[in-house]
Amino acid sequence: MFSTGVFLLAVFISTALAGPWANLCAGKSSNEIRMCDSHGCGQYAAQRNRRLHQGVDVLCSDGSTVYAPFTGMIVGQAKPYKNKNAINNGVQISGRGFCVKMFYIKPIKYKGSIKKGEKLGTLLPLQKVYPGIQSHIHIQNCDLSDPTVYL
Repeated sequence: MFSTGVFLLAVFISTALAGPWANLCAGKSSNEIRMCDSHGCGQYAAQRNRRLHQGVDVLCSDGSTVYAPFTGMIVGQAKPYKNKNAINNGVQISGRGFCVKMFYIKPIKYKGSIKKGEKLGTLLPLQKVYPGIQSHIHIQNCDLSDPTVYL
């Protein structure tokens, strides 16, 4: 019982010390969540055909610089789709008690360390694949829990 309590306290403290995530997109003063458009809604657990949205869509213009949300390690490439299209790219980042996948970006690298707020890559052209969509970065926790509180 004591060890479980200590572990939970350590997790809580490490998460609190990590603070909120950095702004993800150049030119934005905050991480604004995509509202609903003809392609769906950007909030966590929004209805998507026969499934729920497993992440959060943060507004960002096509071609904009994308920043790392927290200090950690880029552990590899992460792709949102099984098919090949102009936006099927991204990365998985772990560190500071977090693990996320970020989609629709062309990363500057697929492995290695990265600091909170450091350039991670460039937003890919969502308008080419989904004309009229509000362009965005998709970010989801690796355990599929809601990341909204950290944005």
